[in-house]
Amino acid sequence: MAQSPLLPVDEARARILASLRTTQTESVPLSQAVGRVLAEEAIARRTQPPADLSAMDGYAVKAADTASLPARLKVVGEAPAGGAYTTELKSGEAVRIFTGAPLPRGADAIVIQEDTAREGAIVVVKESAEAGQHVRPVGLDFRTGDSGLPAGQKLSPADIALAAAMNLATLNVHKRPVIAFFSTGNELVPPGTEPGPNQIVSANNDGIAALVREAGGEPLDLGIVRDDEAAIRDAAKRAGHADMLVTLGGASVGEHDLVQSALGPLGLDVDFWKIAMRPGKPLIYGKLGETPLLGLPGNPVSALVCATLFLRPAIQRLQGGETALHTTLARLGSALPANGGREDYVRATLDHIHRELPLATPASIQDSSMLSVLARAGCLIIREPRAPEAKAGEIVTVLPLRG
Repeated sequence: MAQSPLLPVDEARARILASLRTTQTESVPLSQAVGRVLAEEAIARRTQPPADLSAMDGYAVKAADTASLPARLKVVGEAPAGGAYTTELKSGEAVRIFTGAPLPRGADAIVIQEDTAREGAIVVVKESAEAGQHVRPVGLDFRTGDSGLPAGQKLSPADIALAAAMNLATLNVHKRPVIAFFSTGNELVPPGTEPGPNQIVSANNDGIAALVREAGGEPLDLGIVRDDEAAIRDAAKRAGHADMLVTLGGASVGEHDLVQSALGPLGLDVDFWKIAMRPGKPLIYGKLGETPLLGLPGNPVSALVCATLFLRPAIQRLQGGETALHTTLARLGSALPANGGREDYVRATLDHIHRELPLATPASIQDSSMLSVLARAGCLIIREPRAPEAKAGEIVTVLPLRG
């Protein structure tokens, strides 16, 4: 096979995202909607508040009656939360009212309890009120027919509360994309087993499953597959109707890197192979029939970095969500040497400093075999190809890994 040119990271991600179609939609109850992506805008089915409501405990009055102080008003009734005073308020009268109760007809202001004194059936008002004071007017939050949440919104707890207030019991969301994946390698054994001679514990399946769940997808773990073309083909067939198939390992050029040769007979159409980045140069993207296929490196650090840059945005695109990588600026905690010809993603801690840019300090060892370094990292420092030496204190672009 002819060697493919190294593709820039941004172009590779754009080509992946452009090839994907969103999943179908389903209606889910609010209790199951957090973290899902809205497939259509959510429209309010009621007005909130449905009437002018009191925002404080106190007395409902006519503001004009409090212009001259102290004002002595006759208390003619009470409006508790969940109840109402139904008679129209007349001049010289007041109604004891509680937060959330509707304003009586004729009242236009609330005098808070602290600004009054009670003398039997008389309330003495000690502070003047203006019309509208401490009143939540009808429709302050939203009105029937308003668009409360846009399509494409990833639903937060506050979004769920808003949908409930809009009197929506269910929401139409995109189905969670099913991401099937398997690792290749005769040397791999599952966690919890005792490795034999020349064997290592596989970290990729569990790491990728966690990333898929965190991104909103449904992981379909097809296990560990030996370095055998027939076994790789059998694993790919078990992906069924998954929305994407991810392979881990077997994407390089070694004698035992078999993904491309194994899946070619099943119709694998490779779009690109190899990315101009570190870690994670050996990366495949294409279609296996109608199923998108992403071939990640077998090295666990490289696999997770590549999954962060390519698989996570792909899952977000599949469910109709935002795909942008949210980078930010930080100050460099220690110097970095000049970069080579590939875009480098440097594992670094990220310390937040009050009223200053965060401090990104590169790990002293960047070996791509070290999962402990990645687990401690708070960000990836993004270094352009052939970037010059960077000194401590310089401003750099980082991709946060947490929160």
